[in-house]
Amino acid sequence: MALQDKDRIFQNLYGLKEMGLAGARSRGDWDGTKEILAKGRDWIINEMKASGLRGRGGAGFPAGVKWSFMPKEPGPRPHFLVINADESEPGTCKDREIMRNEPHKLVEGALIASFAMGAHASYIYIRGEFFREAEALQRAIDEAYDAGLIGKNACGSGWDFDLYLHRGAGAYICGEETGLLESLEGRKGQPRLKPPFPAAAGLYGCPTTINNVETISVAPTILRRGGSWFAGFGRENNTGTKVFCISGHVNNPCNVEESMSIPLRELIERHAGGVRGGWDNLLAVIPGGSSTPCLPKNPCDEVLMDFDSLRAMKSGLGTAAVIVMDKSTDIVRAITRLSYFYMDESCGQCTPCREGTGWLWRMMKRIHSGEAELEDIDLLEKVTYQVEGHTICAHGDAAAWPIQGLIRHFRPEMERRIIERKGGASAAAA
Repeated sequence: MALQDKDRIFQNLYGLKEMGLAGARSRGDWDGTKEILAKGRDWIINEMKASGLRGRGGAGFPAGVKWSFMPKEPGPRPHFLVINADESEPGTCKDREIMRNEPHKLVEGALIASFAMGAHASYIYIRGEFFREAEALQRAIDEAYDAGLIGKNACGSGWDFDLYLHRGAGAYICGEETGLLESLEGRKGQPRLKPPFPAAAGLYGCPTTINNVETISVAPTILRRGGSWFAGFGRENNTGTKVFCISGHVNNPCNVEESMSIPLRELIERHAGGVRGGWDNLLAVIPGGSSTPCLPKNPCDEVLMDFDSLRAMKSGLGTAAVIVMDKSTDIVRAITRLSYFYMDESCGQCTPCREGTGWLWRMMKRIHSGEAELEDIDLLEKVTYQVEGHTICAHGDAAAWPIQGLIRHFRPEMERRIIERKGGASAAAA
């Protein structure tokens, strides 16, 4: 059953209505915020746990649990909330629409989440290329300050709260939470070793929580309507609504908010107008942004769009960026191009990633052109597992997974290129 309009959290996702403070209030934003804060930190965190909300940035860690990791009592070091708006995953374009068309949801969410974690200040780290989105967000922040919704005595609650917008320089690696913190502190964006985890020593060595834009933006509506309401969508451990990005070979590429656990085929056919040339023309789908392994047509017939169903298919929900490829796609070339992206965006800190991503790309180029040997496919797969899980952050995993998915499902196509080129070379020699 499709999500009904009355249950959509993002009522202005397409920017068709007023996006300023007056428009936001007409859609229910900032309604009863003071009363929510008056219920206390424990109530807010317990409601977030009850909602089952899992992080919408890709990792899928329960948001309420993450918030509860922050120290309960204020110590000598201040607490911080950092919001990750460095949306750089190829195929992912949800957070930019939230910031451009629903900025007050993020501002209000930042206030409530910061209060729940004892943070008097929050930083939004936004991708440098998001120029108009940064303008819209700064305008919303200024409106909230002018209306007394944030700042001293925010919403009349007695809680002082400041919100800052920080523009990054467009590095993909700064989407990793500790790389983001390094960049925010003015250093090169290279991920940190953990432990210590940010909840113990994050921004400026202080207790810090990092959350995705969508995760923070849905929090006020969850608290207004109740954690049990949000948990009523989807299925156990995969609850709530989700903004899906659908691109590629579909008739109507779009962003859409839908219930978690919607079947992939229904999502594409209901909201994106179906696959170009019909469902039988489908070759493969990357279901969760470019770092998740692709799936061929057969699993796509039945798979559900949630964390557990896609994990069972050896892929992942990630950011829920659905990239559709029809039979006109050169799937080997497509994954080769992604390999170049991950090589180019490696920060170079870890040897398996710094050297491995370049090696993976060069080997993919050889396979794409048919210049490799058949046994190189096994070697390529072996190297992906030597990169995966052996780096400080998940960038090495992100480079390895698309290639693993290609080998798992499209090995015959890789072999065909090598065999045909060798056959052609043999004929030419004869």
